[in-house]
Amino acid sequence: MELLANKLRPKTLDEVVGQKHLIGEGKVLTNLVRNGKIFSMILYGKPGIGKTSIANALIKELNIRSKFLNATTNNKADFDIAIEEAKMYGEMILVIDEIHRMNKDKQDILLPHIESGLIILIGLTTSNPYHKINPAIRSRCVIYELKELSVNDIVLGMKKAYEYLPDLKIDEETLKYIATLSSGDFRSALNTLEVAYYATDNHNVTIEEVKKINNKPVFFHDKDEDGHYQVLSAFQKSIRGSDVDAALHYLARLIVAGDLDSIYRRMSVIAYEDIGLANPGIGPKVMAAIHAAELVGLPEARIPLGQVVTEMALSPKSNSTYLGIDAAINDINKGLAGSIPKHIIDGSPLYVYPHNYKNDYVKQEYMPDKLKNKKYYIKKNNKYETNINKLYDEMRSE
Repeated sequence: MELLANKLRPKTLDEVVGQKHLIGEGKVLTNLVRNGKIFSMILYGKPGIGKTSIANALIKELNIRSKFLNATTNNKADFDIAIEEAKMYGEMILVIDEIHRMNKDKQDILLPHIESGLIILIGLTTSNPYHKINPAIRSRCVIYELKELSVNDIVLGMKKAYEYLPDLKIDEETLKYIATLSSGDFRSALNTLEVAYYATDNHNVTIEEVKKINNKPVFFHDKDEDGHYQVLSAFQKSIRGSDVDAALHYLARLIVAGDLDSIYRRMSVIAYEDIGLANPGIGPKVMAAIHAAELVGLPEARIPLGQVVTEMALSPKSNSTYLGIDAAINDINKGLAGSIPKHIIDGSPLYVYPHNYKNDYVKQEYMPDKLKNKKYYIKKNNKYETNINKLYDEMRSE
């Protein structure tokens, strides 16, 4: 039996749920189709938000020969066959799922054909391509991030399923409940709806019936549909405020929702924005915990994440570097830049080499004249910053 999610697979871009920043009047993907042109691209975002659907819709609308492969399950011979087919037909759209897992052999096979235009690549990934995809592939592709679907997006999408579910009885509140339960995954919402339809008497789908199928707690979105961001914000504020118990509570909510990517991103920001120079060793520890969490997956991922979040909440805090770089960027945006001093321009005979002097320091001006004596970094009163500033002051005074 064909699943409901497959029956609703879009045949045109207009049928895709959400992604209005890429699809619609004047938007990039719609314009590409209108002009009959497509370029190699990478679509990335969370599961169930439309990556495969967009690839399918582009192929159908442009009517270009295509082939779907998976970077992990298809072997090198499958990629060779795809290239030979492309040569036969002059060009081919090659859709590669899990492209972040593609090994070097497969990349080496594809690169020259992507370069020549014989292969038009559409890579699909749930991982950030700037971190996970080989730069040689990435540089030959346009990268589009797909946005998380809202509850309203998913509700509208589920209503398209009515024609495939005769005699379905469901109210708006139950649709919103299923949409919220899905945590932004449209495919998951359709699967829940379909199971509920066939598992209930007279196809009468209510919230209570859905709970019998999926008892995952619904707390992640609220009536304004911004619960996702509110939980992330509360998570950061709890760590910033050194409330370890609240930090673990919000971490638990994010883990139960299965949103590891958002946890990783937010922890990485907190390490440098809120803890900063008060505990500079926390950044590498956060990266190590993220690596461990990715390696073991859920449910074990909760253990390294819980440990590092506990340390982050208990750690001393400093936002001195965060404020410093923002102040510097603000000056640049206001036009306060100025010429680089001539003596530090590369190759200048006037440059004085600090390592030739005591304490590896010699007084000379580095700032443009326009910003002379400007201070961006203002130290905070914590042990680490006090120590490094004491050494800095001693070095300059001798």
